[in-house]
Amino acid sequence: MSRIGNNPVKIKEGVSVEVKNKTVHVTGPKGALTIDLPWGINAKVEDSFVIVTRENDDKPTKSLHGTIRSLIANAVHGVAEGYEKVLEIVGVGYRAKKEGRNVSIALGLNHPVVVEPDESVELDIPDETTIVVRGIDKQKVGEWAAKIRALKKPEPYKGKGIRYKGEYIRRKSAKTVEST
Repeated sequence: MSRIGNNPVKIKEGVSVEVKNKTVHVTGPKGALTIDLPWGINAKVEDSFVIVTRENDDKPTKSLHGTIRSLIANAVHGVAEGYEKVLEIVGVGYRAKKEGRNVSIALGLNHPVVVEPDESVELDIPDETTIVVRGIDKQKVGEWAAKIRALKKPEPYKGKGIRYKGEYIRRKSAKTVEST
């Protein structure tokens, strides 16, 4: 019995959900997303809820039941309100600036790193040490935030690099030389 999969997904106001040919189409004020249903999983819209059911109790079907329900819930939330991840740039001389749709980031290299996002996400620079990744697809927002963070991961000695807002970096002490 799937605890998550059996919970119905509440459809928010302004969002429409339609199920056709094993595909769930979710449209809202921010955009539209589609989710393909795997074999053995069905979805139907009743009143203002989406109900996800499974055809049998095989192990693969049971494991996908809650996952598909969560993907539909994330799509409903995304097209209604959207998702965002905030990244902080820490380090002397490390900064970001917006150039059209692209973002140029100075990370102590001999050239600035230019990040060109695809159409599913939007990069915003409120100040030169903060990058905000916004979009309607939770997976794409997280993926682009991780790609930007991977350009210069925070290092444990001084804490310099790109980190998620609120991320704790475990600090190490500098190596000492024993004098004898």
